[in-house]
Amino acid sequence: QHHLSNPGVKCVAICDVDDSILNERSSEIQKKFNQSPKLYKDFRKLLEQKDIDAVIVGTPDHWHCLITVYALQAGKHVYCEKPMANTIAECNIMVRAANYYNNQIVQIGQQQRSGFVFQKAMEFIKTGRIGKLRRVNIWANFEYGVGQPIVPDEPVPAGVDFEMWLGPAPQRSFNRTRFHGSWRHFWNYGGGLMSDWGVHLLDIALWAVDIKEPPEKVLVYGANTFHEPRSRETFDSMTVIYPKDDFVINWDMTGGIARGPYDSSYGLAFIGDLGTLSADRSKLILYPEWDGQAKKPKTEEYRFTEGRESHGDHIKNFIECIRTGSKPACPPETGRVAALHVHIPNIAARTGEPILIWDDANNRFTNSSRANELITPSYRSPWKLPEY
Repeated sequence: QHHLSNPGVKCVAICDVDDSILNERSSEIQKKFNQSPKLYKDFRKLLEQKDIDAVIVGTPDHWHCLITVYALQAGKHVYCEKPMANTIAECNIMVRAANYYNNQIVQIGQQQRSGFVFQKAMEFIKTGRIGKLRRVNIWANFEYGVGQPIVPDEPVPAGVDFEMWLGPAPQRSFNRTRFHGSWRHFWNYGGGLMSDWGVHLLDIALWAVDIKEPPEKVLVYGANTFHEPRSRETFDSMTVIYPKDDFVINWDMTGGIARGPYDSSYGLAFIGDLGTLSADRSKLILYPEWDGQAKKPKTEEYRFTEGRESHGDHIKNFIECIRTGSKPACPPETGRVAALHVHIPNIAARTGEPILIWDDANNRFTNSSRANELITPSYRSPWKLPEY
């Protein structure tokens, strides 16, 4: 609906494998925007519709690569939700496909890059307001991060094309804890809280010093520390250290709780010689260091607590880029770097490797054959991993 709030944008088609969701979204668009989109359950049929200029890929992560590539092949612009793909290999393919179809715009949904709070944070950091950046502490604490209570498998609900929902993922029976809303806790479909919020927050840390490469080295601890068994494969608690050239990024997440540092369930703290800048989507606060000799703060305090929505601005940027041919705020190359900052720690935790070394030029880990086995997914027939 953010897209439809832009002048000249119409919803001409919607695709979903679940009739109930399809009808619900269609009804919402009819009531709010007085538009009657065509309805599809197979995205390939939707892409055949000639009057479609752009598509939004808001599926489970394991579908992002295929649908994005198919859409580019069909001549469409693409807004793809984050993380841009569920594996390293799929991220690489999407970047190459976007470069091949370079007359079309691909925007990755890391919308914080278009938000006031984080743009202001970048201004402060890059103009020296907090001095030399020494560390970025990132945290993400969310109730949903522990997964759902365990329930048995059951028949596929009426109106759901579960075969299409699975797509390239392995065949299995239906379980509602692996479906709407909670699919991201299973490796075949997503990467848990690490990939869901890690992409957003790590992207901002990387932006602060214009890092344009995946991590060369990560130190990782991942575990499930919640007090009861849950339906999940991913981890509810992770700590990751990313050593950089002259500073360090530290990631901490704990599913099942909703409080955190600076009274925020998620956020970043940019620690500099002159002060610490704390940021989330609703507030930005600069805490100055104290100069004991001069008897005054080393930098000027700043507080913004009003909150501003960023999703609409990110979509507006996408629409403007389609019309002007400009480079989007978050192109696939940027999405890939952020995605690999979450996929590599997840691979480390899955394989039990406390340290992983990544060789980006050769697309491999140098210290773990088990980790290398998780770079590329195995697609279930008849789906095939695209080649670009």
